Amino acid sequence: MIKFSVFTPLDFVVRTSEEYWQKVILKHPDILGLENEVKATLSQPDQIRRSSRDPNILLFYLILKEKRWVAVVTRKLNGDGFLITAYQTDAIKEGEVLWQK
Repeated sequence: MIKFSVFTPLDFVVRTSEEYWQKVILKHPDILGLENEVKATLSQPDQIRRSSRDPNILLFYLILKEKRWVAVVTRKLNGDGFLITAYQTDAIKEGEVLWQK
């Protein structure tokens, strides 16, 4: 069952299932209760970067408060986007900037 499906500024949809979302929360309990912020990070990010390690991995960032971002990591494969993980961070990872607000 699809938990959410969000259209991104890079013209592809990122989706995840309820089952996978629960795994993300288990690994990153700091994201519990921030589902709307995760969706907003995908649909209206402050910045999108391509991973310096894997060109199919995209990192979406949205400022939560000063020096605190929601980071959403996705994989784009054959035009489809999949959630890998989401967490709060105080630093933006290196990588090519693909999109900036």
